[in-house]
Amino acid sequence: MLDAATYTPRLKTQYADTIRAAMKEEFGYGNDMQIPRLDKIVLNIGCGAEAVRDSKKAKSAQEDLTAIAGQKAVVNIAKKSIASFRVREGMPLGAKVTLRGDRMYDFLDRLITIAMPRVRDFRGVKPSFDGRGNFAMGLKEHIVFPEIDYDKVDEVWGMDIIITTTASTDAEAKALLKHFNMPFRA
Repeated sequence: MLDAATYTPRLKTQYADTIRAAMKEEFGYGNDMQIPRLDKIVLNIGCGAEAVRDSKKAKSAQEDLTAIAGQKAVVNIAKKSIASFRVREGMPLGAKVTLRGDRMYDFLDRLITIAMPRVRDFRGVKPSFDGRGNFAMGLKEHIVFPEIDYDKVDEVWGMDIIITTTASTDAEAKALLKHFNMPFRA
């Protein structure tokens, strides 16, 4: 049994022991506080048209996202009505969760070592940065995570994953994620 007081995620230890020193040497930071680190990871499942037809779909997405993240997900609701999409204000449309601290490192570890290798025809992730050191990627199927029981899934959802870092440039953020063994496409 793991003791919660002494447990430290593997990637958090790796960051403190090796990645910080490697980043400091690679970019020549003068101060340890300049070294980029992970800030948060946001997971999002949008149900879209399915949620319009059946309001229980957003609840199902929330339950699946809660199982994947290990933290309760929040249901996203429509802010305004859009008649052409048959969306009314207050209608549930998806789910999201924000991970920080140890849960963030645990999720990143599971994403890189377990979930991505389970993706069919996986050739690496496309480097998709926003110009400020934040990385965004998508998964077509949320069932690649081992927490999801495939037999009990009523709908296969796509999933957005946004990794926010304190890096000021995309090159620094990409180097940080490469040190975490993120499998970028060549």
